[in-house]
Amino acid sequence: MAKTSHYDFLEVAPDASPEDIKRAYRKLARDNHPDRNPGDDAAEERFKQITRAFEILSDPDKRALYDELGDDAERIGWDRKKAETYRHWARGSQ
Repeated sequence: MAKTSHYDFLEVAPDASPEDIKRAYRKLARDNHPDRNPGDDAAEERFKQITRAFEILSDPDKRALYDELGDDAERIGWDRKKAETYRHWARGSQ
C-alpha cells in the first residue's frame, strides 16, 4: 500500500497556493468533522489526517522541510539545523 502524502489528504497539488490549501482544508474538515459524522470512526480518522496535513502545509517553514525531506522532517522535529545534518548524511550515503 502506497503512503499517502499530506498533499493527498488535502486533495491538492504540491504546487498549491496557501489559499488553495486553506480552501481545501476548510471544505474537507467541514465534510469530515466528527460532529457532522457521529459514530463514523473513518470520518474522524480522515478529519485528524486532514488537520495534521493542514498544520504542516500551512506553515511555510514546515512545508519547505516536508517538501524536501518528506516524513523525515517530522522525525527530526522540524529543526533546520538537524535538517542540514540529515542532508549531509544523505549525500554521504549515496
